[in-house]
Amino acid sequence: MILLGFDLEEFDLPAEYGINISFEEQLSVSTQGAVAVLDILRSTGVKATFYCTANYAVHRPEVISQIVNEGHEIASHGFFHSAFATEDLLRSKLKLEELSGTQVNGFRMPRMMPVNPDELINAGYSYNSSTNPTWLPGRYNNFSDPRTWYHHHQLLELPASVSPVIRIPLFWLSFHNLPLALIKWLASATYKKDGYLNLYFHPWEFTDLDQNNKFGLPRYIINNSGISYVDRISKFIRWAQSKGYPFASTGDFVESINAKQSVFSE
Repeated sequence: MILLGFDLEEFDLPAEYGINISFEEQLSVSTQGAVAVLDILRSTGVKATFYCTANYAVHRPEVISQIVNEGHEIASHGFFHSAFATEDLLRSKLKLEELSGTQVNGFRMPRMMPVNPDELINAGYSYNSSTNPTWLPGRYNNFSDPRTWYHHHQLLELPASVSPVIRIPLFWLSFHNLPLALIKWLASATYKKDGYLNLYFHPWEFTDLDQNNKFGLPRYIINNSGISYVDRISKFIRWAQSKGYPFASTGDFVESINAKQSVFSE
């Protein structure tokens, strides 16, 4: 299966580069991107998972309703994107369940930062997708972490997909900067090795991030954003479908893994 995850958050990335934009504009950029993502998923018939901050969801509940109504999964991305407290694990889960009317089982930490798996279990999550098992300069070095899914007690840990051996990340920045043919080759090799792909993006990538460098973002983020990104992701999905690779929400994939484990343990 191919799992598409979209981190739906307040667009606070410019602050990392010294540019502060209003909270309303942060919401507007993310919402514009979410609409574009939903259009892609609808046109390709793909179901995905949206990892939402409760802060975004509280201010844009209509987007959360649309995501649910179109058959996608809501998971937690914490309460705020730029602040974290342990109690936010449960608080965000409860708020997202209230707003979506669905059970929230999954979690992804903002910026793929570390999170205590035992605290996730205590908060009632069944899976965690907060690790990118590669090296990203200035962010993390996770080469020693498992590359594929594993269990921590009853919590299923589901790292983002990276290629075998040299661990080239198959994540949002790769889709901005690598040739699409190379991405397809890496994705195919990884899928054949692992039997699945866990890919993650942000809705704001599907908006025009250049705008005369209004947001102060580096070129490697701006590359192929907006319409170009819509085109790239759409082509990738249709290529994968032509290869016979099925798509599913992360929650459905986790359920299938746990069901198989349960059968084998009996």
